[in-house]
Amino acid sequence: MASSAQYLVADVGGTNTRIALGGADGQLGNLRTVKNDDVKDLTTILADALAAAVPSRPRLAALAVAGPVDGDEVRLTNRAWKFSRSELCRALELDELVVANDFLAVAHALPVLAAADLLPLEAHGASLDGNLLACGPGTGFGVAALVRGGREPVALASEAGHMRLGAATAEEARVIARLARDRGAVAVEDVLSGNGLVAAHQILSRQSATTDEIVSEAKAGDQSARATVDFFMGVFGRVAGDLALALDARGGVFIAGGLGQALADFYATSPFAAAFREHPPYQDRLAAIPIFIIMHPFPGLIGAQQIALGRLHQS
Repeated sequence: MASSAQYLVADVGGTNTRIALGGADGQLGNLRTVKNDDVKDLTTILADALAAAVPSRPRLAALAVAGPVDGDEVRLTNRAWKFSRSELCRALELDELVVANDFLAVAHALPVLAAADLLPLEAHGASLDGNLLACGPGTGFGVAALVRGGREPVALASEAGHMRLGAATAEEARVIARLARDRGAVAVEDVLSGNGLVAAHQILSRQSATTDEIVSEAKAGDQSARATVDFFMGVFGRVAGDLALALDARGGVFIAGGLGQALADFYATSPFAAAFREHPPYQDRLAAIPIFIIMHPFPGLIGAQQIALGRLHQS
């Protein structure tokens, strides 16, 4: 792949950066994952990857980043990294650098994901004119949509993970009240994220555990860990239902994010589906929406590739 690479793509998260080289044929090569704690900054990761692209060095790069992309300066939401898009483009000696929010990239990936990349939860017939919603927990809580209606669908970025979160049950009120006491106003991702799962477990069970430990113990049958997971899934289902209504996502809801994938074994037996539908008077409307877990290991990278291919075709 290195000899025919025409673009570099990267999915820059709060914890890891996934990076690859690609060609116009749609193939990705030189795929690797870098732990962000092990490097100085993003420029180092990208420069190393471009240096490995011999004999032809790509002049186009598309990045999916875990943070809002509004102006020239980009800041990651859950890592103390920032960069200037124009300065990074010059430093890497690129002709073009495209930067998109990571969940916006996931939205771009939705039309090209194969059936094998998706685990269906509610496999109803999707509306052909309904929008597609991608959302899910990881280091934060990501949201984006693919909006239909024109000649081509349009990917819509969102920072809905930072919306204020209210309580719908007494248990939710207990957790949110404790978080509000300790942190101030509570946002969606204060609960629906890896750190949110850890915080909820400590409040509900008075036990300290990592995200991985909570998920593993719940799978092994530990009652307190499973209770925390069920609490988390109930909140997630309710918020996903809110977003599906807000974005008219009758074309399907696609669950992404590292934690969203890690919890795949729990959706069917958790409160997720019931909480998703419980939005009177629109229970039937929500019940008709197909829901899938994206099981592809790096959908943000696939989305960045779709963005890069689009730029190649334009040129």
